[in-house]
Amino acid sequence: MSDNTCTDMDVSAAAIKASPLGEELSDAQCELLASVMTACGIKDQAFLIEENQKDDCLHVLTSGNMEVVTHAAHGELVGLQILRAGDILGELGFLDGVEHSASVRAMGNCELLRLDRTSFESLLEKDPDLVYKVMRAIVRTVHRILRNMNFQQVELTNYIAKMNGRY
Repeated sequence: MSDNTCTDMDVSAAAIKASPLGEELSDAQCELLASVMTACGIKDQAFLIEENQKDDCLHVLTSGNMEVVTHAAHGELVGLQILRAGDILGELGFLDGVEHSASVRAMGNCELLRLDRTSFESLLEKDPDLVYKVMRAIVRTVHRILRNMNFQQVELTNYIAKMNGRY
């Protein structure tokens, strides 16, 4: 991460409950998850996640907008998606630890909730049900993204077919 600040500010159980991670969690589970998360702030145009870098953190955007970008062949950044409050970021790197395939930068000042994998895994013995429910929330997010990508691919294929390959 560059040009942003992750603070040790406490995360409230209410913030967890209001996020996609807390949809299935009890109040006690929200409290427990909040105890291992931190609040983060990132300034306008700063990168939270950088393409080809690894990290083991999951983020939930709580305020502001962020843009997923990638470098085009000529080096210019190309926007892929706009993320809004309530979206989860970095889920694949959090799950499998591979390099990020795109960057994420702030579009204005943003606030996020941050969960690192080591802290999350520490909850396995304390509350495996909580870990299971959070993982379900992450899988729902990945599923939604894949479903949207599939829809866009079908739309693009239909467009190209109707235009006989001309654009």
